[in-house]
Amino acid sequence: MRIETERLLLLQASNDVLREDLKGAQALATALGMGVCNEWPPSSEYDEHAINYMIALQDREPAAYDWGFRYIVLKEPKPTVIGTGGYTGPAKDGEIEVGYSVCPSMRRRGYASETTRGLVDHAFRNSDVARVIAHTLPPLVESIGVLEKNGFRFTGAGKEEGTVRYELARETWASR
Repeated sequence: MRIETERLLLLQASNDVLREDLKGAQALATALGMGVCNEWPPSSEYDEHAINYMIALQDREPAAYDWGFRYIVLKEPKPTVIGTGGYTGPAKDGEIEVGYSVCPSMRRRGYASETTRGLVDHAFRNSDVARVIAHTLPPLVESIGVLEKNGFRFTGAGKEEGTVRYELARETWASR
C-alpha cells in the first residue's frame, strides 16, 4: 500500500532490500536505485537488530509487509532516502504502533511530522484501527513534539522500561 505525502514517499521495504541495507548505505542505494543520506543509518536504534527483526516479522506475518517498515524518501530534487518509519507490525487489539527516525541533517524540517501524519492517515483510512500509538523516551522532546503536533496525547508509561506512551484515537483524528 502506497503512502505518499506532499514531499515524501513512504516506501515499503522487501526483505531483499532490507538484506542489502544490512550491507550499508551504498548497497541500499543500489538496491533502491536512489540516493541515501550521508549519515545512514538515521539513528542508533536503526541497527542490525532492528533490520533483522523486520525481516523475521515479514517472513512469519505476510501482512507485515503492508503494515510494517518503510523508508522515508524525499521526492525532490531527486529521490533520496532520508530516514525510516512505519508500523511495528499489523494492528492488534484495535491499535497499531508507529515509529520514525530521520537522518540528523534532515531534522527540524517537518519530515518526521509529515511522515507521522501520513502513517496515521493511512492507518485510519485503510483499517478498523481504533488507536494509533507511539512510544518514545522522555528526553526526546523533538519526538514528543512530533507526536503532539499530530494530535497524540500522553497516556502514561510505555511498554519498555523508561519509555512513555502516546496515542491518537480515531475519534480525535476524525474531528481534526
